[in-house]
Amino acid sequence: MKKQRYEAEEWIPRTRLGKLVYEGQVTTFDEAMGSGLPIKEPQIIDMLIPGLEDEVLDINMVQRMTDSGRRVKFRTTVIVGNKDGYLGLGQGKGVQVGGAIKKGIEDAKLNMIKIKRGCGSWECGCGQVHTVPFEVLGESGSVRIFLIPAPRGLGLAAGDTARKVMEMAGIRDVWTRTEGSTRTTLNFAKATYNALCSTVTVRS
Repeated sequence: MKKQRYEAEEWIPRTRLGKLVYEGQVTTFDEAMGSGLPIKEPQIIDMLIPGLEDEVLDINMVQRMTDSGRRVKFRTTVIVGNKDGYLGLGQGKGVQVGGAIKKGIEDAKLNMIKIKRGCGSWECGCGQVHTVPFEVLGESGSVRIFLIPAPRGLGLAAGDTARKVMEMAGIRDVWTRTEGSTRTTLNFAKATYNALCSTVTVRS
């Protein structure tokens, strides 16, 4: 796990939002999302969200036969976040592991979300932002995961992949219930990410 940060002077923005961020007219992630402009440059996230860290969840070797012989590529699944409410999940492919990881990090930054945290557990009521605000469901492939509010001090009662995703997002306590093949790292990570995306939905 390591921190990623671009120096402003090394970045030449190519999109409208990138130029607004570079010039200091947009200074927060909320302002960027509120602008209605798409985030197409990972450096935008580096400028707006300090203290980002990344972690590689999975590396797979993909082989393909061509007329010229067997070609090998690596596929990575990567999460990026600040452990304080911001999370991104991405994939990268490359002929070398390092290149695939870099692409995965950049993709994760382009998929950055701001999750909602709270104290949704009836057993706790501490009022601090340590768990999910209410029960949410995430799905990907055959995997379904339910995130259920838990009291402070419980920790993350979840599988390894889901735990890493939630730690990166800043969730410290949660109950989980899973269905499907959770051994598939990509789908398990995606399902957890999708569940956290649902925390920003107003429950009726």
